[in-house]
Amino acid sequence: MDTLKKFLQVLLLACCCVFVIKNDAVEASHNVYPEFQSLAAVKVNRVHRTAFHFQPPSNWINDPNGPMYFGGLYHLFYQYNPKGAVWGNIVWAHSVSKDLINWEALEPAIYPSKPFDINGCWSGSATILPGNKPIILYTGIDPQNRQVQNYAIPANASDPYLRQWIKPDNNPLVVPDAGMNATAFRDPTTAWWIDGHWKMLVGGRRKHRGVAHLYRSKDFMHWVKAHHPFHSAPHTGMWECPDFYPVPLVGKFGLDTSNFGVDVKHVMKVSLDETRYEYYTIGKYFLEKDRYVPDKALVDGWSGLRYDYGNFYASKSFFDPAKSRRILWGWANESDTSQEDVAKGWAGIQTIPRVVWLSPDRKQLLQWPIEELETLRGQKVELNIQKLKLGDYVEVKGITAAQADVDVLFSIPSLDKAEDFDPSWTSLDAQRLCGLKGSKVQGGLGPFGLLTLASQNLEEFTPVFFRIFKAQGSRHLVLMCSDATSSSLQNNLYKPSFAGFVDIDLTSYKKLSLRSLIDHSVVESFGPGAKTCITSRVYPTLAVNKEAHLFVFNNGTETITVESLTAWSMNAPKQMNA
Repeated sequence: MDTLKKFLQVLLLACCCVFVIKNDAVEASHNVYPEFQSLAAVKVNRVHRTAFHFQPPSNWINDPNGPMYFGGLYHLFYQYNPKGAVWGNIVWAHSVSKDLINWEALEPAIYPSKPFDINGCWSGSATILPGNKPIILYTGIDPQNRQVQNYAIPANASDPYLRQWIKPDNNPLVVPDAGMNATAFRDPTTAWWIDGHWKMLVGGRRKHRGVAHLYRSKDFMHWVKAHHPFHSAPHTGMWECPDFYPVPLVGKFGLDTSNFGVDVKHVMKVSLDETRYEYYTIGKYFLEKDRYVPDKALVDGWSGLRYDYGNFYASKSFFDPAKSRRILWGWANESDTSQEDVAKGWAGIQTIPRVVWLSPDRKQLLQWPIEELETLRGQKVELNIQKLKLGDYVEVKGITAAQADVDVLFSIPSLDKAEDFDPSWTSLDAQRLCGLKGSKVQGGLGPFGLLTLASQNLEEFTPVFFRIFKAQGSRHLVLMCSDATSSSLQNNLYKPSFAGFVDIDLTSYKKLSLRSLIDHSVVESFGPGAKTCITSRVYPTLAVNKEAHLFVFNNGTETITVESLTAWSMNAPKQMNA
């Protein structure tokens, strides 16, 4: 009763806190709630908890750290508060899996205990050294609250579970230079070996510029900072969680981070602390200068390409040697308030791991859920050659709509009714355009798509849909939206209209595919050709569990055909004590 009384008192006091949203994105920077950080959950509320996404039984999680394949197991480290459901008390939690689906939780690998990390153990990466020796690089917060770069090694490298880790006393390996902003110097990347040196990047900021600092070492213990940044971009703010890796010019297979040659391009991804979303570029690594240069056709800034145009941040990729693929993890934060997170006893999930590869035209990355996810598919239903006229919505019955995998192909008979793209919209990004042209706004070609997590009478629904515009000449623009505006009757939620454009030519192939992974409070969607991905976090009050429904719909004057739709009820993993 004392714990309950304390919880209610703190919750009442917290009602005055403000839920801050910046730049049409999720919260910028972790809000600190000292009164909540060590407040254990009275009871874990399971209403919106996911079934097949990675999340621990309770409490707060954020960035995926240092994922790797070692000893026949996949290892995932992640930022975790073992004492409460808001950010604070952060440790490196550690879970292992044989298939990236079923997970076993181990003891935390790293936690604050020494001067070089006494005030925090923040994000980092894992590297496999010669001799199959894993090592972790991570950011520690020292007694002066400087961000310094440390390392940890297994106590027993012959243990495939890597249950215990040691932080040697020769830490820190890297400290901020005099004149650097010591509070904007974090998140070391996986290191790569080339030209007789180990190299790694550390995220930073120089005035308004985002910066990736480059460090070199011959022995992994003594690091020297390069005279110039590896890469930087103006007006982007602090670069968190940088990721740098090669991709082959042809094929879906992945490459080890140290791979270099004429048959590869390189990817540079950064997470933007000011906006709380990410962008990436594809370009060339100039070894002789130790610099990265993005391809000229790509935007190197806030409006650049994204892995995901929704609730997706602090991502980290790794090379999976078991299946020769590159796998991407990302964190999806909550979109409710911190007070509600405390009340429900948990916050944060990891998105479904995705395979990443270069598109055939080499203009962007493509992403698709790992094939292992399909082992969770259960009851299956199909819908074929279903015509959808203006105002139609047809329910997909026979599955658990709150916990499903849906794959649909829409056929478009003609492009003639596509709306003209208003030149005044050029100042709008895709997200604002989706807010202006939502699923309830009648169009010509679209909006059409799925109504996910819908109540029976559509008081609540999260639509994932397409709308097609005619641009100058014969070119068409395809807008893909995941719109949380109508997702819940609850008012004090962040309910954005997430969106991205799909780079696709409809003149010869007038079909659009869509795959959505629906899991109670998250909808992960993958657009045509695996080109555009959007993750939404939603909190329906009516469309929960067995009361959730799934529909296909069309609100455009052009009739659309559901050429094929396959949907599966998704089972929970047999083991998820993450």
